[in-house]
Amino acid sequence: MSQSLNFVHPEAKIAQNVVIEPFSVIYKDVEIGEGTRIGPNATIMDGARIGKNCQVFPGAVISGVPQDLKYEGEETFTEIGDNTVVREGVTINKGTNAAGKTIVGSNCLLMNCAHIAHDSVVGDHCIIGAYVGLAGEVVVDDWAIISGTSAVHQFVKIGCHAMIAGGALVRKDVPPYIKAAREPVSYVGVNAIGLRRRGFSSGKISEIQDVYRILFQRGYNNTNAISHIETEIPPSAEKDRILSFIAHSKRGLIRGYDG
Repeated sequence: MSQSLNFVHPEAKIAQNVVIEPFSVIYKDVEIGEGTRIGPNATIMDGARIGKNCQVFPGAVISGVPQDLKYEGEETFTEIGDNTVVREGVTINKGTNAAGKTIVGSNCLLMNCAHIAHDSVVGDHCIIGAYVGLAGEVVVDDWAIISGTSAVHQFVKIGCHAMIAGGALVRKDVPPYIKAAREPVSYVGVNAIGLRRRGFSSGKISEIQDVYRILFQRGYNNTNAISHIETEIPPSAEKDRILSFIAHSKRGLIRGYDG
């Protein structure tokens, strides 16, 4: 571990082969796993728990105090999984008493100047584009991609394998497997290219498309759409995941296809 020109608190728990480059600051209540590299001018604050083989680039601030008026100094955390890349200027705020921690999963890429607010949860294999802002208590499921400069409203949930177009203002929940774009943000099709890259068969992608034709393109309300999906679409894990997402949506779904 290199500590030249750094401040590393002596009680921080740093694995032996962590590299910490010049002018970085590591606070007391920090844990950093093996093989992780902390770039110059990064700040790792109290409550950070960073996994193995991560890369933290210059100017990133991890586990900063939440930008939330209900935070009263309680002990909270930021957890980052293994093999995640945190690029220049990214800010990740730790949790509040709402959930106690902010979570970023393993094998994620957080591009430059993205912001992850308090109590948000980002799953594994996610890509968060440059200048994306996630408000507090947002949930981003595994393999989702949020393209650059998008803003996600507090409490929104984004389903697995979804892709959000650049510059989107995401005010409603985005179901799994789809692409979302336009203003207001809307369903624009299934994320077929992404699904193929991840090993989904053409038949499985077609089944997912059939679900979303019923939900977004036939003009049904959600209750009627769910009824038709349950009766017309064969059983599958993907169908169950979509229906569960709809059933548990708190902010309501993005708008449907409008041609």
